[in-house]
Amino acid sequence: MSELTLEERAQALLLSVFGYERFRGRQADIVAQVAAGGDALVLMPTGGGKSLCYQIPALMRPGCGVVVSPLIALMQDQVEGLRLLGVEAAFLNSTLTLDESREVERRFLAGELKLLYVAPERLLNPRFLALMERASLALFAIDEAHCVSQWGHDFRPDYIQLSILHERFPSTPRIALTATADAATRREIVTRLALEDAAEFVSSFDRPNIRYAIVEKDNARKQLLDFIEREHDGDAGIVYCLSRKRVEDTATFLAERGITALPYHAGLPAELRAKHQSRFLREDGVVMVATIAFGMGIDKPDVRFVAHLDLPKSLEGYYQETGRAGRDGLAANAWLTYGLNDVMQIKEMIEQGGSPEAQKQVERQKLNAMLGLAETTLCRRQVILSYFGETSAPCGNCDNCLEPPLTWDATEAARKALSCVFRTGQRFGAGHVIDVLLGKETDKVRQYFHDRVTTYGIGKDLSEAAWRSVLRQLLAGGYLETDTEGYGTLRLTDEARPLLRGDAELRLRGLVVKKREKTGPKAKITASANIDPADEALWQELRATRRSLADAQNVPAYLIFSDATLRAMLEARPTTLDEMAHISGVGAQKLARYGDAFLATLQRR
Repeated sequence: MSELTLEERAQALLLSVFGYERFRGRQADIVAQVAAGGDALVLMPTGGGKSLCYQIPALMRPGCGVVVSPLIALMQDQVEGLRLLGVEAAFLNSTLTLDESREVERRFLAGELKLLYVAPERLLNPRFLALMERASLALFAIDEAHCVSQWGHDFRPDYIQLSILHERFPSTPRIALTATADAATRREIVTRLALEDAAEFVSSFDRPNIRYAIVEKDNARKQLLDFIEREHDGDAGIVYCLSRKRVEDTATFLAERGITALPYHAGLPAELRAKHQSRFLREDGVVMVATIAFGMGIDKPDVRFVAHLDLPKSLEGYYQETGRAGRDGLAANAWLTYGLNDVMQIKEMIEQGGSPEAQKQVERQKLNAMLGLAETTLCRRQVILSYFGETSAPCGNCDNCLEPPLTWDATEAARKALSCVFRTGQRFGAGHVIDVLLGKETDKVRQYFHDRVTTYGIGKDLSEAAWRSVLRQLLAGGYLETDTEGYGTLRLTDEARPLLRGDAELRLRGLVVKKREKTGPKAKITASANIDPADEALWQELRATRRSLADAQNVPAYLIFSDATLRAMLEARPTTLDEMAHISGVGAQKLARYGDAFLATLQRR
């Protein structure tokens, strides 16, 4: 019998260990590159299957694969999942006792592990570097590789030193992986990690199962509540807020209205954060309200929505955060509400920060790109993909595609707003400028004699909300900017001159809400949205079986089987273990452990 080829061995492991019959996208090419001893740089969206790209080569090659990750939650989650698949895996991080760490190191040196997850600061410790020189190494996987970028959205200083892996272990293949990297960040990863000779695998950044929607802020918490009750009642989700106080207030607001909502931010005690994270991972239908301190490394596949109550600082951050929804490939929502104050607040944070001017300029450009997405009348997905260097046709599944926004000729309104900024000395924020446009008699207006300027009261034809929309879009379009001292005052840019001279026209997103015919209640974006009502009871019984097995082993339910695998069972209705073995996501170990329990559930119906 002839020896199996590299590709055949990889395919056999994919099926027997992980339960999948075929690789997705570029996975097979990446696995072949690394298994053969080559280096690779992998850009693949969240939920695209990055982990398999290093896990399978580690199983194929002699020795242990060392995975560098800054994320304790990811380490623990993936190690638990691998152990359920029968793979010898472990992690080394600050959660272990000294004795536990020594036992992991012993197993590492003894060749008893196939995958070892290590925090970057632990890996760079001289003692651990010396330990690796005595061990048999299959490969190095550098996860979240965008953390190496000093001007990126998630810089981690320890990552810059990871080029030492190439210097100390030149014969060990390295694979760097990330879900978010524009062209500049990609170049920085290559340079800082010495991956000039690595093969690059850039998958599409498109997540077609995610529906993007962005709405103007108008009582944001109430808007969020309506969104959850309308489309995600009982679903797991993440709500991101810019401040800790907003996190706690929002979590309390939702909890008081019957939603299982938990707060998470860096100011909470570590024990409470860990408890809330555990509940989010292990229970169904929990909504985590968090700052961006939460989420990286969260591998929960059945998050049905990610909502933002404040504007993210960059498109990279927004894409990464929204990518935590729908990792199982089922339908999910990315919902954002934002307003003028968000823009002003982030601009002030940039200007008041202690970063060098060059970095501030990068941050301003990233914010402008995010503003461009928020205010665009084009397909949201097209704008996101364009930012990452891709082109696409309109998706038909974002708010702008489903309900094209109205636009209006805002030339005259824009001139009034720009003139008012100029007449008041370019020394005031949006609120005061709007007061002058509306002819309000405030103390501040009288103090600075702005009731005597020519623009006083010339904007009474529009509401305060409309003027806030106009100013927000003028900021997004580059006609206005905020001061560099961080006081949030508005001033004109060179782009404003043609408008003020009458040499240009401007159309903005509409102020009038388009009346639409009522078509019945909006369809929920849930895992069971496409399940026949006649199958709903069996669907819930399958989930209950999964929950019972997960509770017995003290692991998250999705580590038993994902929603996508349960749906495949529901559709195929296997009656034997052989038939169950052909369900996507059911590997040999899981078939042996859980097959009979799920067959029994299916046969009760």
